[in-house]
Amino acid sequence: MSIKMLLPALQDLIKPQWRRVLEALKERGEMTVGDLAKLGNISYMGAKSHCEALMKAGYLVRTRMPRSEVGRPEILYSLSEKAHSLFVESGPEFTLGLLQDTERIFGKSTPDKLLFQYFSRLQEQWGTELKGMAEPDNRAAKLAQLRSKAGYGSLFKKPAITTGSNKSSLPEQEMTHLAAHLLEIHHPLQSILEHYPMALKMELRMLEELLGCKLKRVEVDTGRKSAPHVRFELPGD
Repeated sequence: MSIKMLLPALQDLIKPQWRRVLEALKERGEMTVGDLAKLGNISYMGAKSHCEALMKAGYLVRTRMPRSEVGRPEILYSLSEKAHSLFVESGPEFTLGLLQDTERIFGKSTPDKLLFQYFSRLQEQWGTELKGMAEPDNRAAKLAQLRSKAGYGSLFKKPAITTGSNKSSLPEQEMTHLAAHLLEIHHPLQSILEHYPMALKMELRMLEELLGCKLKRVEVDTGRKSAPHVRFELPGD
């Protein structure tokens, strides 16, 4: 199979046999194990094993087609809805290009207006999920879950502080930061934020509105060329 359609990172990380199965099904639609084995130059049992593993992981669907002649039903495998996320789609680069085009055509302020609408829509969506939750910590924990589902890699952290001589249960190297906070280790719109820094303020304002308190945004250097992690610190007690 010469066509490479999976995300580049997956081409490097997943088993080559799995990649061949996924790309073959993407190109040709549903196939039998026998056909997949021939196309991928692997054994029948090997192809079946890979298909079953991918199916258990949720990336393939198995169907049974009754034969017109006497014999066992024919088993076909095809890609599931979940599998479509494994293939290259238009991402932040596409969005960034559109924002730059709107700026060129409609004026410099247009991207900021569009980003404002984006964060307003998120605030409305997530605000519905947080409705009825009064405690900031509970709201922050729920918000972290919502943002993680959206690809933000968000965690809510609240260090356990104790009384007495043992001031904290944290290791000494972690005692430099004791405030409850959202820690975000990935941002799916990082390239957008770099080109349109006003979006950082919009996002911060959105999070403050959702949590009902002021937040301190702190970038945490991860070293070399990696994007920084970000802490959104809640006010102390």
